[in-house]
Amino acid sequence: QVRLVESGGGLVQPGGSLRLSCAASGSIFSINAMGWYRRPPGKQRELVAVITSGGTVNYGDSVKGRFTISRDNARDTVSLQMNNLKPEDTAVYYCNAVMALGSNYWGQGTQVTVSS
Repeated sequence: QVRLVESGGGLVQPGGSLRLSCAASGSIFSINAMGWYRRPPGKQRELVAVITSGGTVNYGDSVKGRFTISRDNARDTVSLQMNNLKPEDTAVYYCNAVMALGSNYWGQGTQVTVSS
């Protein structure tokens, strides 16, 4: 079992920045990849960014060049630096962990609202 707790969401103006963090606890030794997904209002959940235990990173097309994912294995956290935020980035952001055997765990979600 893995528990994921997100923090750092909030309200920001267009062009601003936010940093999300996700702390993992439990059976963290068997985590393969960690990442962030989001669910915009009225839309399906979509990939934001994912990073594997080996450091391979993958970003959703809409956030490339603006968002940066990082992972601190020593502290069992994954962070998402979001710059140049746009109104279309408004969503509930979820932390995700994929285990070595393929099972998934999700955080409770944190709201990010980009509005003037």
